Amino acid sequence: MRKIVAEMDRAEARFSAYAFRQPLNWTIREGEHWCVIGANGAGKSQLVSLLLGKQPLRSGTVCGVDGRRVNEIAQYVAFTDIYSIFDVENSYYQQRWNVGDVQTAPFVKELFEEIDTPMVRDFMQLFSIEAFFEKRVNMLSSGELRKMLIVLSLRKEPKILILDNPYIGLDAESRMILEDAFSSLTESLQLITLVADPRDVPAVSTHVLPVKDKELLPAMTREEFIADHSLQKMLFPAKTDADVPVGNRSCPDFEHVLLFRNIQIKYGDRTILDGIDWSVKRGEKWLLSGRNGSGKSTLLSLVFCDNPQAYANNITLFDRKRGVGQSIWEVKSRIGYVSPEITNYYRKPVKCLDVVVSGFYDTIGIPYGCDERKIQPALAWMKTFGIEHLAQRSFLEVSTGEHQMVMLARAFVKDPDLLILDEPMHGLDVENKRRVRQIIRQWADDNKSLIYVTHYEEEAPDIITERLALGKE
Repeated sequence: MRKIVAEMDRAEARFSAYAFRQPLNWTIREGEHWCVIGANGAGKSQLVSLLLGKQPLRSGTVCGVDGRRVNEIAQYVAFTDIYSIFDVENSYYQQRWNVGDVQTAPFVKELFEEIDTPMVRDFMQLFSIEAFFEKRVNMLSSGELRKMLIVLSLRKEPKILILDNPYIGLDAESRMILEDAFSSLTESLQLITLVADPRDVPAVSTHVLPVKDKELLPAMTREEFIADHSLQKMLFPAKTDADVPVGNRSCPDFEHVLLFRNIQIKYGDRTILDGIDWSVKRGEKWLLSGRNGSGKSTLLSLVFCDNPQAYANNITLFDRKRGVGQSIWEVKSRIGYVSPEITNYYRKPVKCLDVVVSGFYDTIGIPYGCDERKIQPALAWMKTFGIEHLAQRSFLEVSTGEHQMVMLARAFVKDPDLLILDEPMHGLDVENKRRVRQIIRQWADDNKSLIYVTHYEEEAPDIITERLALGKE
């Protein structure tokens, strides 16, 4: 019998938000690599919180090898780990593009200055980390950030590495690199991944632990899980199609959503965008693609008026040239926006309903208190996305996938003329991905424009008519 590395024995959470239907029993032995899979809100994140001792127990035990606490031998990597690297709590989204504010964030190279272990050196080379050494951390793309966090997690040479949705935000090439990295990682540590899609179960996984409605189902081998299609359907049941709220839509007063001419964006010696021409007409549905770090988020920051370098470029939004009689708030009022970065700035215990309502104001919080007239449409959109039950829950207490559904409702809530969806399927389970595509199709009439960003075209809605690719695909 192989040695036990970590074990949960009849563990029960003290607080109801982390309670499971039955006491938790889970044994991880040497040489085992686990994949925890379940729908959004099934309990994957809560399970890891209990395993790592982040939440107290009412009864039972959780312990690691030789009686040590699991958090002493394990490292957990989630996209939200950015908060441990630099302070974003008092920040705001536009600061990413403001050179004066960016100076408060460290350069990537600074984070690696005192790290010199063979494992870290190997994976720095594997992920080409040195290619963005001269970037400040909050200028990284979501894919670059994920690579950096994975490598930083190896500095303490953990026995267990836990990765939450490891593939999201990675382009196809980086995903293949990560798959190869998993093979190398499993030679020196044990891997636990949390996923919400059967297609994301890593090839190196030896065991799968299904989770459904706060209950652990019987563990099985990876091969058994992949072959059990009835179990997969049970984990991700089909949901009733959503009804999309439709406001009093009038014919828009513009012909072009945007006209960009010879766009150039530089930070110091680095050129991010050079010579970009782009025209989006009213009603067009665009797919924006490009590798990690190709400049997609920077380009979108010009559309959403978050980048001060817009004033040095030839930019027209909604038929009006930037800087000529149109405030950024007038532009933003026409746009609904979802991106991985925006979620980073919700770090206080705000109700999910208030997060959705904040979409009316294009702010991180609600600036002057909640207007009661905004509550009903916000609740209607939460119902559309199947998250009305989260209305009074703290945004910090819900899962990664539930975060994303809340942010999607926030983007749709004002029925915008232009919807920008930057990797909108981040962390969503297979059924919620289908639901989101269906909502986009229902919303997008002939006057509504869409810019959709993804590394996986199969996840994009079937209404896409135009494409723009940045850099080399």
